[in-house]
Amino acid sequence: MGRYNKILIAVDGSQASKNALRQAFKLARNEKKWITVVAINPPYQGDLDFIGVSNINDLLKGSGEKILSEAMEIAIAEGVTIKTRLEEGEVFEKIIDVAEEERCNLIVMGRRGMTRLERALMGSVTAKVIGHFKGRILIIPRDASLGWKNILVATDGSKYSDAAVDEAIDYAKSYEGTLKIVSVVDVTEEFQAQAPELVEELINKAKKNLEDIKDEAWQAGVNTETFVREGEPYKVIADLAAELNADIIVMGSHGRTGLKRLLMGSVTEKVIGYASCPVLVVR
Repeated sequence: MGRYNKILIAVDGSQASKNALRQAFKLARNEKKWITVVAINPPYQGDLDFIGVSNINDLLKGSGEKILSEAMEIAIAEGVTIKTRLEEGEVFEKIIDVAEEERCNLIVMGRRGMTRLERALMGSVTAKVIGHFKGRILIIPRDASLGWKNILVATDGSKYSDAAVDEAIDYAKSYEGTLKIVSVVDVTEEFQAQAPELVEELINKAKKNLEDIKDEAWQAGVNTETFVREGEPYKVIADLAAELNADIIVMGSHGRTGLKRLLMGSVTEKVIGYASCPVLVVR
């Protein structure tokens, strides 16, 4: 592999982050990578007089230490050596700061449940990490297992998705997996009715792009199947992953700047919110 040397796992004591920890251990063992586990205590901004607690920072520190102690217990049980760090500050900023300081170019994070609100928010911390971090981010749902035998990669023909395709081919080759490639033609029923010729042109363009990728994968010795689907991209991708029983979805993330980095709504972020399998975001 060799695309990254060190892995940072962000934990918060939840079952989702504990599962992400265990799944990341499997990856680290296979790839023989170094692991740093970080817990972040957010700064307390409330009224200390109101809550009647003067040593709130000590309490938060104790909570973070407990989270890292539990992570260490899991690591010992799994036979994995880890480095731990306890930080305080804005959570997404500290996660990225630690990743950069430790020279980790893969961040692993857990994703909690799939209630309507959680799907809509997807987790502001996760969204901000995706928006600002320049490396890869692996998001693992609470009850999901990490695997590489059946990989779904989404492409729109951009340079961002090209990077994801390269990564997916690399993993499929390394783990002797199969690669499923999907390109979604994002058109409404109204658009289809009013401009069927243009829709057909978009479909043909998507097919050509997929054939080029299939040739690239074939040259790498990877078995590949392609899909062109129409509809809302995030829903098509998540539904196809479930239909194919995909182990993981690999996607690119378009570079965003300023306020847009902090907002939800991109296809990648929505896929993370809806998919039942892990999602690897490649920048």
